[in-house]
Amino acid sequence: MHDSSTSPSIPESSSAPAEAAAGLESPAEVVVSTHVLVAEEQVHKLRELSRRTRVAQSEYLREAVDDLLEKYDRQGEA
Repeated sequence: MHDSSTSPSIPESSSAPAEAAAGLESPAEVVVSTHVLVAEEQVHKLRELSRRTRVAQSEYLREAVDDLLEKYDRQGEA
C-alpha cells in the first residue's frame, strides 16, 4: 500500500490531523506515519473489508501490528 503523502526522503512525522481528530492521539501516545509495501491482493482485500465494515484501513493495520507484537512477546516469555 503506498502512502503518497510520504516520500522516502522525508523522515517519519507525527500523525495527520484527521487521525488526531479521530481520537487516535493521546498525551501518552504519539502516532507517526510510516511506509510499507503490501501485496496487491492484500491491499484489495483490506480495502474491501474496510469498505464493508466502515473501519479505517489504518485501524486494521494498527490492530495487526499489536497482534504481531503480542505474539512475539509471548514467544519470548516461553
